Amino acid sequence: MTKIHSTPPSPKLRRAAGKMRTYRAKLRRQGLRPVQLWVPDTRAPGFAEALREQSLMVSRSPGEERDIAFVEGLLAENLDLPKP
Repeated sequence: MTKIHSTPPSPKLRRAAGKMRTYRAKLRRQGLRPVQLWVPDTRAPGFAEALREQSLMVSRSPGEERDIAFVEGLLAENLDLPKP
């Protein structure tokens, strides 16, 4: 069996990892858990144009008012805003 030589982490890296472990443990004690969330990259080529096209499709839709009311209702429920 071949041994792979690796350099042990630097003291600075070990301290940073320890701080992160402590921080994550604190959050877990508060009832939180880590999640990974993937969102569109607004800097990606074509993003702005695709967004514009989708917005135009919604604005030209026969159900635009209903769709907008639905989204505004969701926002109001989740951000404690007055309902439209």
